[in-house]
Amino acid sequence: MDYYPRVSLEIEGHIFSYKLFEALKLVSNTFSQRKAADALGISHAVLNRRINDAELKLGYKLVIATGAGSMLTDEGQKILLKYQKYMKRLKKRDKIIICGGYISSSLLELMAIEYGLDFVVYKTGDKNALYLAELDMVDILTLDDPVNAFINDLDFIPIAYDHLVLYCEHPTCINQLEELNGKNFLEVIDSPQRLAWNTLDDHKIQYKLPEEVRSPYDALKFIRNNSQFYTFLSSSLVEGSHILKNDTRHVISSVICNKEDKRIKEFLDFILTYKGQKIIEKNGFEKVR
Repeated sequence: MDYYPRVSLEIEGHIFSYKLFEALKLVSNTFSQRKAADALGISHAVLNRRINDAELKLGYKLVIATGAGSMLTDEGQKILLKYQKYMKRLKKRDKIIICGGYISSSLLELMAIEYGLDFVVYKTGDKNALYLAELDMVDILTLDDPVNAFINDLDFIPIAYDHLVLYCEHPTCINQLEELNGKNFLEVIDSPQRLAWNTLDDHKIQYKLPEEVRSPYDALKFIRNNSQFYTFLSSSLVEGSHILKNDTRHVISSVICNKEDKRIKEFLDFILTYKGQKIIEKNGFEKVR
């Protein structure tokens, strides 16, 4: 069954159907109201009335006559461009859009290259990715922290395991949790670091979180320039102490947002094959199979 979106827009309190925007588009392309009407299969009078009614409601002109025919005013062009932006969002995508947490989306990017998928990837925090997925702008959602899948009751697919390592530039090696008492930590917001903080809290470790960043890559830069700080980052991203490995082990997951595209399921099936899991292992993660 084929579906094609027809979008109406509310402009300054008035709702206009897609018919107005199709008329503006054809006038813009043909520079002729008569040719635009012919292309739409309506009379010139109907098209003219459609445009005039919109102009009366808005209080400004959308189309003007010139010596060469008809053209859109600046306001008409602005409205048409806004409509076309919305239509682009609804248009069937040729490339698979992968969006998710920094670590999980990077893993999916590697897997997509190995598989030969035609894709684009957006790396951000889990919550930002969830927001874009709710707007139907994502085909495959990836999550660094499994708690976001549970909170949002998502049908997720585990694809790998990861854990956090203690990372710092300080020359002293940390062998016992008690040695972390009083230390300054850098927080990476919207990340699986909650697992580390919960563990430190359970062991009554007194730590400080005076600074925060939004991505693990920013955390790397910060720590390299601030030797008095510590942080917890993915073991797949950086080498560090595995002092909290068992306490911070967590699943990397993906969610199929676009269930109509068969390429997506086939790609995720590949990830779970022996070959796919070997690639995951090679890139510093633990396999799920």
